[in-house]
Amino acid sequence: MRKRAAILTSLLLLVGCQTDQETEQNTIIDEVEDRETEESIVEEPTESAEEKLDEVEPTEEVVQEPIEPQYKLNESNWSIEPISDANPQVVLLTIDDAPDQHALDMAKTLKAMNAPAIFFVNGHFLDTPEEKQILKEIYDLGFPIGNHTYSHSNLKDLSEEKQREEIISISDLVEEITGERPKFFRAPFGSNTEYSKSVVAEEKMLLMNWTYGYDWEKEYQTKEAIADIMVNTPYLNHGANLLMHDRTWTNEGLEDIVQGLRDKGYEMVDPNEIQTP
Repeated sequence: MRKRAAILTSLLLLVGCQTDQETEQNTIIDEVEDRETEESIVEEPTESAEEKLDEVEPTEEVVQEPIEPQYKLNESNWSIEPISDANPQVVLLTIDDAPDQHALDMAKTLKAMNAPAIFFVNGHFLDTPEEKQILKEIYDLGFPIGNHTYSHSNLKDLSEEKQREEIISISDLVEEITGERPKFFRAPFGSNTEYSKSVVAEEKMLLMNWTYGYDWEKEYQTKEAIADIMVNTPYLNHGANLLMHDRTWTNEGLEDIVQGLRDKGYEMVDPNEIQTP
């Protein structure tokens, strides 16, 4: 009897142990399943600032409307005339033979005084990276770049082929440096030929000479002398087309020239407002 009781007790203990083991195993399985469930829930990655910026539609490029011409060139005397009701009491400032030594300083002076001008350039002043950079800076300051031929030779002394080369090569070079071809042309010494005029027209440039200029004459090669004559010359009148050069004395007198002209009631015409072909 005792033997049967012992056997029965052993059987009960064995069943109990198995039940505990199954319970423990079930608990472990539940924990593993819960952990796998948690790991399977992955948070959506947030977008970086760069990715968000990439999704923003690019702003449309603002296309600047062309400026309506307010002035035209009078080819009989090379002055600037108003087209309609534009102010007639203006002068046009031009700087030739740039960029030699002082053109950038002159451009900065004019920019500071809010005085527009055309810089007519020669190719032989653009044969180094430094000179090209100077021209780019002048252009970036807002000044139109004019064509003054490559080597500053008298066009009347050249063959037609050479005339074309003198004109086209500098326009190509200016465009390479600034991204824009010249809209204005001035021949060295004001010396044009029928053939050079046809090339200029083909290039859609406005050919111009000047009304007056003095800074190549010996008696005006000081700051005071050039400032005085440029303001007090008898040739100063409405629409006068002023010729100056990249020279020491003109650079030094430039501020006095601009201020003197303004004191007489003249405004500096914006070259961008002049009608071109």
